[in-house]
Amino acid sequence: MTKTTISNIVLLWLAWLVIILSFQWIVTTRLQIKHPDLAVFWTKSQTLPSSNSGKIYLLEPFLNRQVAWDSEYYVGIAVGGYDDPEAGAVTNPETGQEVIKNYSFFPFYPYMMRVFAWPLKILGLNPIATASLAGVIVAALGTLAGLLALWDLTHPYFEEADAYRAVFYALIFPTAFFFAMVYTEGLFIGLAFGALALSKRGYWAWASVLGLLATWTRAHGAALAVPLLIFWLMQIDWREPLRPQMAWKWFVRGALALLPLIGYLLWRYSALGMGWAELQEFYFGRGLMTISKSIEGWTSAFEYARYQGEGDGRIYFMVEVGSILLALTASLWLIRRDPAVALFSLTVVLLSVFSGSAGSMARYMLIAPALYIFLAQLGKNKTFDRAWTVFSILLLGMEASLFAVDMWVG
Repeated sequence: MTKTTISNIVLLWLAWLVIILSFQWIVTTRLQIKHPDLAVFWTKSQTLPSSNSGKIYLLEPFLNRQVAWDSEYYVGIAVGGYDDPEAGAVTNPETGQEVIKNYSFFPFYPYMMRVFAWPLKILGLNPIATASLAGVIVAALGTLAGLLALWDLTHPYFEEADAYRAVFYALIFPTAFFFAMVYTEGLFIGLAFGALALSKRGYWAWASVLGLLATWTRAHGAALAVPLLIFWLMQIDWREPLRPQMAWKWFVRGALALLPLIGYLLWRYSALGMGWAELQEFYFGRGLMTISKSIEGWTSAFEYARYQGEGDGRIYFMVEVGSILLALTASLWLIRRDPAVALFSLTVVLLSVFSGSAGSMARYMLIAPALYIFLAQLGKNKTFDRAWTVFSILLLGMEASLFAVDMWVG
C-alpha cells in the first residue's frame, strides 16, 4: 500500500466523518422531532421525550447526537466500570437475582474509551462528555484502520479504482453512520479486517492478537478463528512432507489461529462473561444459534411490519432483510475467490440471523467484509454504481437522522 493510497483513504474518511457529524447536528437543529418512532414494537415506548429519564449516561448534551441505546453501557463502563451502581440492574426471572446491566457488553471498546479519555481531560469536560468524545474518536479511528485493511483485502481482485470503490461503499452503506457513533462497529472492523489482512500477508502473531482483541470487542470476533485457520492451512504445501525443523512453526501458527476462539472461551466463563450470557438470554433475548427462537422472532417482526407500525415498521423490516440478503449473497459469491474472508462473512450473517432476535441486522451486517467486496464487483457497472450511490446516501441520511433525533435530549 503506497503513501498515496493511504492519503486518499484518510482524506475520504475524514470528509465522511465531518459530513456525518455535521449532518446529524443540522438535522436535530433545523427539523422538528416527531415522537415516537414506530419502527419496531419496543421503540413506541422508548423514543418518547421522557424515555431517557434517569439514564445519566444518555442525558449529557455534549455529542448527544452520537450517543443512544447501547451507548449507555459503553459510556457507563468507561466512566464507572462494570459494577457502577448508576448502570442499574435487572432481575433474572429464573433465579430471582439481580444482574447489573453493564455486564451486557464486552470490555475492549469501553476500556479503550477510558484510555483515550485520560488525555482528553485537558479539555475540561465532565467525565461523561469526555468518555463520549473518546468513544467517537475510538470508533472513527477504528473505522479508518478497517478501511485501510479493506482496501488491502480487495485490491488483489480488482483494479485500484475498484478497491477504492469498496472503501467508498463501506462509508455510504445505509447504516455506516454507526462507524462514527459510540458503538463497537468502527473499532471492530479495524481489528477484524486488520486481522484478515495481516494473516493474508503472513503476519500470524499480529493477526491473532488483533483477532483476540476483536473477540473482546464483539462476540462475532470468535468467528475469526475460521479464516485464520484457513489461511494457515493454505500455507502448507500438502504435496511435500513437512520438514522437522519447520514443524514447530506450523504448529505455533495453528495455535495462534485459534487465539480468537480461546479468548472468547476465557471471556465466556469469566464472571463478566457469565453475566453477559445471562443478560443476553433473558434481557435481550439473544443466544448462540437459537434457531427456533429466531424463527419466532422473525415471524413476530414480519407480523408487526405487516399490520402495525404505520409504515415505519415496513421500511425498517425491508432494510433489515435487504441487508441480510445482500451480505449472504456476497458471502456465497466470494467463497471460490477468497474462502477465508467469505466464510468469516457467512458466519457473521448466520450468527446474527439466528441470534434469537430480529433486530439490528442492518448494523450487524456492517462487519461482513464480503459485503463491500461484492458491491465493488457490482459497481464496475456504471449504472449500478450511480444507482447504488444515490440510494445508499439517501438511506444513510435517513437512518443517521433517526439515530440522532430518536433519543436526542438537546
